[in-house]
Amino acid sequence: MPGYTGSKEDFLPLLRPLGEAGFRCIAIDQRGQYESSWARDPEGYRIDALAADLLEIADAVAGDAAALHLVGHSFGGLVARAAVLAKAERFSSLTLMGSGPGQIGGQRRDTLQAAEPILASQGIEHLWQHLAEQSQADSKYRQSPPALLEFLHTRFVANDPVGLRVMGRELQEAPDRTAELAETNLAMLVLHGIADDAWPPSVQADMAARLGAAHAVIPAAVHSPAVENPSATLDALLDFWQGKSPAG
Repeated sequence: MPGYTGSKEDFLPLLRPLGEAGFRCIAIDQRGQYESSWARDPEGYRIDALAADLLEIADAVAGDAAALHLVGHSFGGLVARAAVLAKAERFSSLTLMGSGPGQIGGQRRDTLQAAEPILASQGIEHLWQHLAEQSQADSKYRQSPPALLEFLHTRFVANDPVGLRVMGRELQEAPDRTAELAETNLAMLVLHGIADDAWPPSVQADMAARLGAAHAVIPAAVHSPAVENPSATLDALLDFWQGKSPAG
């Protein structure tokens, strides 16, 4: 499950090697993202509604077969958590990748709050330009290849603006449901980049402890370890799914 403004392509570096390791992998665009259809009304973008979409897909994929390993990145982790809380028996495990226990804070929260009036008054293209200028002003900015920039732009403007607004608010208002999740007794992994700038690594480490979950810190990665360090992310997932304990 991809995160806010993300898509199935965020997992591309993992799909072939996971397939070669014997796993059938399915990555999706959530409703309103990139190539998925849009919701009929704003309520369709709330976490519980998106979790219902996920469960429908999970049931269609698995049928009466064995349960599934579920991976949710960032906002997708909040959706995956809601799906597990609704139907834990459908899944063999849950991996929360760069996802926290509740509402997002810090600079990412500030960005979400600043983006909403731009989106409402000027539209999604202007928001893209605003965010691009903001990124370029960051001292850590690195120019992406033209083809990648073109894809990122195409993907971003394909999002439903209503979906961006509602999911953005969900990110800012999500409650901490860690205690409920721990009660499912599902096998879980908390995986994040060593320099995650969404939910701080210390917050995710604390969540892992509260869940009794395995914990993997991905070196040379920030908020998108599947893209930024796919080999270490792959190793952590395989170790977890094959019954080993990833190093914290």
